[in-house]
Formats: sequence, structure tokens, C-alpha cells
Amino acid sequence: MELFFNLTINGLATGMLIFLLAAGLTLIFGLMDVLNFAHGGLFAWGAYSGVWVYALTDSFLVGILGAILTGLILGFITEKWIIKPVYGNHVQQILITLGFMLVLSELLKVVWGPNQIAVSAPEYLKGSWEIGDILIIKYRAFIILVGALVYFIIHYILKKTKIGLIVRAGVMNKEMIQALGININRVFLYVFMAGAAMAALGGALLGPYSGVIHAEMGLEFAILAFIVVVIGGMGNITGSVLAAILVGLTGSYMAYYVPDLSLAVNMILMAVVLIFKPTGLFAVKG
Repeated sequence: MELFFNLTINGLATGMLIFLLAAGLTLIFGLMDVLNFAHGGLFAWGAYSGVWVYALTDSFLVGILGAILTGLILGFITEKWIIKPVYGNHVQQILITLGFMLVLSELLKVVWGPNQIAVSAPEYLKGSWEIGDILIIKYRAFIILVGALVYFIIHYILKKTKIGLIVRAGVMNKEMIQALGININRVFLYVFMAGAAMAALGGALLGPYSGVIHAEMGLEFAILAFIVVVIGGMGNITGSVLAAILVGLTGSYMAYYVPDLSLAVNMILMAVVLIFKPTGLFAVKG
């Protein structure tokens, strides 16, 4: 029972980290129809900038804010000068964002060096709580809490606010929204920046979770994020969080019980979903 609970907590924490990256990708890919393969680069820059600000200020929360700010800035740059010229052309989007992903990864090495950087959690998030024979690691519980909070905030904004209504309406009929006098391009810019900020937040939280960060980490997690978006359904935030939890739990259990399949299990899971339900498990109707 103790082993099962620990594997579950580990899987939930990993799933929430993937969700923070996939949530931004869901907004960008699912709602805006933009294939942004540079999203993993924004994740990695969030990790590095968060660790750097954390080291400068000795405040983990300030480091997280620094990562979010970095995500907003890079999101603005990416949408304005990389994505905007290729709206509506998926092939060009794939090529230009893959190239930008490589540029972001190499720039990390230029700024912070090619070696891995060790990261530790702040003192108040180290250690664990003991409940009977079960140990709950504080930092993993913190990640789960942050992921759940981000989900509820995004869900509320999209479903209960005017800006969420504009975004959803703009996806369905961009010309109608523009005819009403709303600058939908500016709205989409803000959505893109928000997605980039969430990716950067996920990167900042990953550092203390994994213990090290490296320049190539963005590509690894970007693949997992795309798997989550495909499994969950395009443009569905609830689908993304459920799919991310499913991927995290599956990876955690398989890594312990069948280690040889731990790397392939997510691809297999995505393939099965695509075979039986190509639109994803929780695809938005219409």
C-alpha cells in the first residue's frame, strides 16, 4: 500500500508538471491552431531563468515570478516575430518553430554554459510528512497543489469571464469578433503569452523536482506535452489535465514495474487513443 501510494503521488506530481506545459500548448495549439514546437524551449528558459533569479535573490517564490516574466517576454517575441508571419500554414509553423527551439536551446548554453545545473528546493519545501506508514514528500505535494490551482484559474477564465468568451468566440469565428470591434489578434497575442508563461512556470518547478536542469530538457517535455494534448483533445483544458495525470501515473507505475517499457508506454498510449478515438478522449464537440 505504501509503495502504491508513493508511486501515485510521484505520478500525480509528474503529471501536473506536464500539464503546466500542456495547458499552454492546449491554448496555443487547440484554440489558436498554431503548431508551436518551440514550446519546450520556453519551458527550458523558464527553468534556467527561475533558478538564476532564485540564486540571486535567495527566494524561491521570486524565482518563480522571474520565470513567469521570462515566459511572458519570450511568448511576446515568439508570437510577434516567429508565429505571426506563418499563421494558417502548419508546415511553415513546424519548420520555423523547430528552428527557434534549437536557437533557444543553444542560447541557454551561451548564457549559462553547456553543463547541467544542480537545483534544490527551498528549506520549507524539503522533507516529507509522515502519515502512518505513508510518506508524502512536501515538494511533490506543492507541485500538485500549484497544478490544480492553475487548472481552476484557466477553467474559470475561459468559461466564466468576458475574455474567455472572446477567446472561444474568436476561435470559432475570427471575422465576426473583428466585426464587433475587438482586436482578436491582440487577444491571441495575450493567449500566446499566457501559454508561454505557464510553460515557464512548469520549467521553474521542474528544477527542484528533478534536481538538475539542462539545455535539452525542453524537447523531452515538449514531446510529452504534445502527447497529452492529443490524448486529451484539442482545446480542452479539462482533457489536458486528465490526460497529463494519466500519462504521469502510467509513467510512474511502468518505470517501477516494467522499466523497459517506461519510455515507450506514452507513445503506445497515444497510438491506442488515435486508433479508437482520433479526436482525443475529451475532444470538444464541434
